[in-house]
Amino acid sequence: MKTKLPIILLLVLSTGVFAQKKSELIAEIDNLKSKISEVEQELAKAKREISSSNAKAETLETENIGLRDANATLLGNLSNFSELSKQNSENVNRAMAALARKERQLSGINDMISANDSTAIVSLTRIKQTLGENANVNVAEGGIVISNKLDVLFGSDTSTKLTEEGKAWLVNVAKVIKSNPSFRTQVEGLNITGEFGPTFDQASAVAKELVGVLQIPSDQINIAVKDGNFKEGINIRLQPDYKGFYAKAKESAKAAQ
Repeated sequence: MKTKLPIILLLVLSTGVFAQKKSELIAEIDNLKSKISEVEQELAKAKREISSSNAKAETLETENIGLRDANATLLGNLSNFSELSKQNSENVNRAMAALARKERQLSGINDMISANDSTAIVSLTRIKQTLGENANVNVAEGGIVISNKLDVLFGSDTSTKLTEEGKAWLVNVAKVIKSNPSFRTQVEGLNITGEFGPTFDQASAVAKELVGVLQIPSDQINIAVKDGNFKEGINIRLQPDYKGFYAKAKESAKAAQ
């Protein structure tokens, strides 16, 4: 019995120590499980954050690509706008230069017209001195119009034979024509009845007197018959040489280019 007692005590002590170590081991295992759970939770959280970060990164990358495309488009538009602005500026400069040329051309033509009008006014004064202050002389459409009645020139509105008074009047008219060689002369018969045949004969009689008797060159005189608008008579119209005028205007326009 005495020999077995130590053995029994040893076994009891060994069993108590083993039980204590088992308890500690279980506690440690529970602790490790808790830590593993925490680690797993942290890992899951980290994975969620990584996934969210990846999604944000993809979104930022997409936005970055969009911004790069928008920037490239903006740069392209700015380049196009700069080129268009340059072209518009060149077009404006060309338009201004063309306008300046047109202004010089018109200025030259206006000067010629003004000079022609001044010549007509000066000629009007001289003509009145030649024909007398009571002569019916006017400036119209850039030309000088000398008028007389049918009964003075022909004695009636149907006759085609010039009276002596009419011939004397034409002598002074011929002086006016000769003193203005740069003007073209047109004999106009004015009619209010619509029967232009007798009116043409009267205008022809005046032209024949000027050419055949008063020695006005035939190529310097034209004959026309028109509606007198409630007026009958003969007009001697002295007009500028429009052909020469336009030739000079053309030369002036070329010189202004």
